[in-house]
This record gives sequence, structure tokens and C-alpha cells, in this order.
Amino acid sequence: MPQPIDQSIVIPVYRNEENVPDLLKALETLTASIEGKTEVVFVVDGSPDRSGELLRDALAGCPFPSRLVSHSRNFGSFAAIRTGLVHARGERFAAMAADLQEPPELVFSFFEILKRDEADVVFGHRAERHDHATSKLLSNLFWGFYRRFVLPDVPRGGVDVFACNQKVRDALLRIEESNSSLVAQLFWVGFRRKFATYTRLAREKGKSAWSFRRRFNYMLDSIFSYSDLPVMVLLWTGIIGILFSLLLSLLILIAKMLGWIEVAGYTPVMLTILIMGSFTLFSQGLMGCYLWRTLENTKHRPLSLVSDEQDFQGRIEGQPHD
Repeated sequence: MPQPIDQSIVIPVYRNEENVPDLLKALETLTASIEGKTEVVFVVDGSPDRSGELLRDALAGCPFPSRLVSHSRNFGSFAAIRTGLVHARGERFAAMAADLQEPPELVFSFFEILKRDEADVVFGHRAERHDHATSKLLSNLFWGFYRRFVLPDVPRGGVDVFACNQKVRDALLRIEESNSSLVAQLFWVGFRRKFATYTRLAREKGKSAWSFRRRFNYMLDSIFSYSDLPVMVLLWTGIIGILFSLLLSLLILIAKMLGWIEVAGYTPVMLTILIMGSFTLFSQGLMGCYLWRTLENTKHRPLSLVSDEQDFQGRIEGQPHD
């Protein structure tokens, strides 16, 4: 009988061709330091480079058991992590980035906390980061807005990696929402939480695929799925607009009585068109976002599609390595 899997490490892979050799070396060291049997689940998320090919060629010679799952196209890193959780066979699960900016030792700390039953889900809390000034600024703005308007429980600096037990994994997989936020889902399901502090390392190879467009789309998904901020903005904009319109109407009435308005009806008509037209367009666009997301969730489309899956049992101790 094969030895049961104790831990599973899930790694989404997208444009990480240059990082594959270093990643496999780091995983070999990491899995050897973790007590029990640890598998690694790689999810190639429609990567256009040779990441999948390099992994396929190398995994048969790695000492740890692994699974290589390929998406039929790019569905995003959060969908890839979810796919990895579906295919993982361990009792504890951790998500890890392929670019090694989060130190692999953090995963070891995650599993130790889970094994001691100190928490059901553990989040990595960035105490410091060694990124470019522009990237650091955008990230701080992003997570600052996220904490203020979406999830106040998210730590400063945000969350990129996490680990959880089977209870949290199963609860997470029961959520089938498209255009949503995995981080928000992890906080929404509750359970016992703990944070592990780490320093984010500088990226040594390759270029991050976490672009401004992806950040912006992720922010929209988080807001519309887990916050009533847009509705409250609309409500208070409407209230302030009504008060402003009443005040302006009073001023126009006074100006009309004093004879300051020469063209009869021009000013109030134009003001009414501008104000009401703006509110109407804004309201329609806002409600359209909610209706579109409601429509997406009624389609029951799969959140990702797997085109290929392979298992690698890991090199047996003493077996020659090509």
C-alpha cells in the first residue's frame, strides 16, 4: 500500500519558465525538511512559455511525489489554486508562489502551525517587501483600499499565500462563484485564523504577471462580490444630489425673481438635464455590474477546465537519477 499523503503544496504556474530549476531545488529541500509525506501539485494555468514542458520532463526525477495539472487556457492564479486544492490528496494544504518571492520556509511554518492544531487556516503576513518602488506603491494602495472598503480583517500588506486544513479546504471548494476573490472567500468562511510574518524577497528571474489590469479586475471582483460600497456610494450620492438640487433650485428661483436670468427656462432645464443625466448613467452602469455578475453565476460554468493531468511518484531513495 502506498504511504498516505500528509501535506500538499499547491503551486500555480504562469510564465515561470526561468524559475522552474530553482523552484524544484527549493521544493526538494523543503519537502525533505517537512515531517511526513508531502506532495506538490503544479497547476499550469495556460502558460504560453515552456513551464509545463520543463516540469513534465523534470518531475519524474524529483524525490517528492507530485501532480502536474494543466488548464486548457489561462483562468487566473486563484482559479489555478482552486484546481490544485481539488486535485490535492493531503490532510493539510498550502499555496505557494512559483517565483519564490515568498520564502519556501514559510510553508514549513504553515504546516507546523496546522499540525499543532493552533489554527484552521494560516495566512502569510508581509512585514517587509523588497520590490521596486512602483510595485510597492501600487501594492500598498491596493491593499490599503482593500482593507478600508472590502475586508478590514486583511493584514496590512495583504495576503498572497496561505495554508489550511481539510475543513477549510472543503468549505472553500463548496463556494462556486465566478469573478470572485479567493482571499475574500478564505476570510468569509471563518474558522480559526493565524498569521505568520515573513519578508517578501525580490524577484530574481522573470517578470511578474500581476499587472495593473489584473489588480484592477481583482479589486472590482472583490468589491462587487464582498462589499456593498458601490450601493452605499450611490445612495449617498443620491442624497447629496437631492440636497444640492434643492439648494440650487432655491437659488435659481431667487435669481429669477430678481430678474438675473434673461433666458426663460434655459438654466433650470440645462441643470436638470446635466444632473439627472449623470446620475442616470452612473446608476445604470453600477447596476449593470451587479446584474452581469448575477448572470455569470447563473450560467453554472466550471471555474476552470483541466486539459491534462499526470502523476509522478517521486524518486525512490537510492534509485539512480538521470
